[in-house]
Parts: sequence; structure tokens; C-alpha cells
Amino acid sequence: MSANEYYSQKPLPDITSPQYSYNRHATSPYSSSPAPPYSAQPHLAPGDRPPQDLSSPFETVFDDHVYPASTHQSLHTPSSSHHRLSQQDTGYYGVSPTRTDDMAYNHPTDDIPLQDQPPPGTSKYAEMQDHVYDAPQPKPRRKGRVRLGELGMLNSNRKSIPFVVYFFTLVQLGVFIGELVKNATATGSPIMIQPSFNPMIGPSPYVLVNMGARFVPCMHNVDKIQNAEKPIDWPCPSATSLDMSKPENACTLSELCGFGGVPEPAYKPNTPLDTKPEPNQWFRFIIPMFMHAGVIHIGFNMLLQLTMGRDMERSIGSIRFFLVYVSSGIFGFVMGGNFAAPIIASTGASGSLFGVIALTLLDLLYSWRDRVNPVKDLIFIMLDIVISFVLGLLPGLDNFSHIGGFLMGLALGISILHSPNSLRRRIGDDVPYATSHVSGGFASEGTPPSFFKNPVGFFKGRKPLWWAWWFIRVGALVLVFVVFILLLNNFYVYRTTCGWCRYLSCLPVNNWCDIGNVNQLQS
Repeated sequence: MSANEYYSQKPLPDITSPQYSYNRHATSPYSSSPAPPYSAQPHLAPGDRPPQDLSSPFETVFDDHVYPASTHQSLHTPSSSHHRLSQQDTGYYGVSPTRTDDMAYNHPTDDIPLQDQPPPGTSKYAEMQDHVYDAPQPKPRRKGRVRLGELGMLNSNRKSIPFVVYFFTLVQLGVFIGELVKNATATGSPIMIQPSFNPMIGPSPYVLVNMGARFVPCMHNVDKIQNAEKPIDWPCPSATSLDMSKPENACTLSELCGFGGVPEPAYKPNTPLDTKPEPNQWFRFIIPMFMHAGVIHIGFNMLLQLTMGRDMERSIGSIRFFLVYVSSGIFGFVMGGNFAAPIIASTGASGSLFGVIALTLLDLLYSWRDRVNPVKDLIFIMLDIVISFVLGLLPGLDNFSHIGGFLMGLALGISILHSPNSLRRRIGDDVPYATSHVSGGFASEGTPPSFFKNPVGFFKGRKPLWWAWWFIRVGALVLVFVVFILLLNNFYVYRTTCGWCRYLSCLPVNNWCDIGNVNQLQS
């Protein structure tokens, strides 16, 4: 008969009835081992025959013997099936109402197929670990000291993608190719070979001016140009000779500047320099960052940008790097517009990269005690700065862009970079702001919340050293902003010049300091 028919005719005995008692020596008909506890046997009167065992070879119709049996002692008697099922139901929830200390880990809950078992040789009471939900462990701090060429700021070994460096590099390469194409279209050669050879192996300066190089006469009225005694002939972008008697070589200032032209100077003596309208191509403080004077110029800049600039962006993040890069470039061109020779066409990302060099110097100072040989690192950085400064003294180069970019990089670096390593350790700020996980307005790793998510909580509980350093940061930011405004005001309004400042961008040999002056146009 089927199992259902059997149980419908002969129900299982009720083991909770008083007629059943505990029998330690009873055995199961289907097992040679002694019967486990709670084996039920009825009380028999003298002369009575024991009831016939009609139990099914399967303990219950719901038993599944596919899974292997436990190595622990289990309950196999048919009479204990209902009791064992009730124990298994509660075992899934970690409840064992009849469990004692001696029976720990002998409970059927240990036989649940998907339950992890303690590894051999370990305590049965060891806590089971669920590695599926383990939180990712933080990366260990870099071991050892920082070597030459490495950044030493805490958490500076990140491997993020330097989007700003790659984007600016692609733009600068594309603009330089456009310069070569324009020079080839205008003069018949991609590089300047007439009336002189460009030592940078690039286009003529007149093509660069027409494409957006910083050129002061295109930006405001200039002394001895606006009030010149006679009109001035300007070289055309297509000029291959400086003979202004030929119409194909002579252009107006508006034609040379391009971008829709500029108002022509009055060319009258005693004309005030504030006469309106005047040239105002202010964007020439920005566009030159993406232009270069030749293959050598862009080659050196891109080499520095794709090495030092890439590592710096990975360390401080794309937003901070973008601010320093662009601000240093603009500040350098503004300073050059105030103090460099007025008719020199200035281009290049050198000012921006000098800002990156300033960040590298700050990184060295911030991690001085963490480096293998900080003095050697300082010598290499200073050597790089000195070589670049000396090259800026050559004719036709604007060293003020280098100086301005470096000063802006220092000021912004103090303002937006993380604090020095020693200070961060003292104030307990080892975790970078960008990696602090904020939950409910507070950082999960014990650090204060982000300023943008909780401005009030960001300043709570700060130590005096933290406040002192932040006053220095704010002071540096305010100072460089004030200087920037003063330089712009001087460029457009006061036009105050510095007699000795020109020697920061030229050497007084072979009349190098006269190159780029207005007197050359009147000769």
C-alpha cells in the first residue's frame, strides 16, 4: 500500500501520552545502534504481547535522504519523527528548547545542508563568518619612505584617471596642428622659415597673434602706439618679409588681431590712453594656454604635463588640479601683460605647468619627514625651476608667465591642498576629504563631515592647530585674489610699468631687453 494509505489506517502513536516513557536500552528495528533518547515504548502488563511494529521504512513522507547524514548522533526511531520535525523547525531560527550544554552542536540544526560547519581543528563555538557581506577593507598606508619622483602626501598613490591632463593635452595638440596648417596656408610652409627661422620649429609670431596669442596692442591702448606721431604698419600673418613697403606684407592692427578686428589706434600725439573705443580682446589671457610656439616648445611642455601633471592630478583630484592649472596660466599671462615687452606674442602652458611645479614643491615640504632623501628631492626640484627660469631669459620668451604661474600655484596649493602630513597626524585628519564616507551628516571613519553636506558640522570639534592652518589657507587665497585684481586694474587703468622688472625676463646682452619694445615698430 502507499504511504498515505498506511498512515490513514494506522496513525502514528502519540509520544506525548503518559503511557510512553523513556527507555535508554531500546533499539530501532532499522538500526543496529542503540535507540536515541526519547524512544517511546508502552508499559506492558505481565503476559501481554508487545504490539506489532508496523512503522514505515521511511520515517515520514517528508523525509529527504539525498543529503548525507550528520556525523553526530541523530534520532532515527519512527516514534520520534514528529518530535524531531518540531525540533528542526525551530532549529532554523537557532532555537533548541531541549538543548543542554552536553548536547551542544549535537542538535539536528548542525545537519542543515546549507549551514557552514566549523573547519577541522577549530572550536565548535567559533563564530561563523559570512564573507559574502564583508565590507571592503581600506587600502593599507604605503609602507616605507617616499623615493625620488614620488608624491609624498598622505593617500597620494591613487590610480584615478587624470581626465583634465588628457583633455588639455588633446586640445593643445589639436590647436598646434591647426597652427601649422594655418601657417602653411598663409606662407606656404608649416613652419616659419622667412623672413627668419623659428628656432622652436613652429609658425610665425604673426600667425600666433592672429590665432589668439597674448598681444597687448590687441587688448588695450598702448603708449607710443595710440599716441604715435604717424600710423604704424603691422606685419600680416602671411608676411614672408619685413619690407612694409609691399602691400602684401603690411596690415592694420585690426587685421593682425583678427577675431572680428579691434578699433584702430588714433595715431595722434598727446592722445589720452583712455580714449574710447579701444581694443579689448580679454580672452587673450586664456587662449594662449592651449597654443605653443613650436615643436620644441610643446614637446617639453607635454612631457612635463603627462608625467608630473598626471601624477599630481591623481593625487589631488581633477577639480583641484583644474583650478590650479587654469588659474596659474591666467595669472601668468596677466603678470606678463603688465611687465613684459608689449609687442611680444606670448603662448604656451608654461605658466600652468609652473603652478604644477609649485604643487610638487609643496608636496615635498608637506612630506619632508616621510622621504628617503628630502634634500636630494629639493635639489632636483630647485634645479628644474632654475633651468626653466634661465630659459625664460632668452629673447622672445616671457619669463613673467613662469613667475606668475609659480606664485599662483604656491598660493592655491596652500589653500586647497591637504595639510602637511605631520599636522594631519597630530589633528587626526589622516583620511582625505574626498574619500570620507558620510552617513547622516557625519563621516563613517571618525572624520568630520564634508563642508558641502554639513557646513556647520564641518567646523565642530576642530583643534586649535587646525584653525591656525586654515587661517593661513584663507589668508593665502585672499592675498592672491587681491594681487590678481590689482594686476588687472593696473593693466587696464593705471598702466604703471616697472623699469627694472624687465631684467627678470631678459639678459642685458646684445640688446636682448629691447626686443619687443614699441621703438622697433617706429624704426
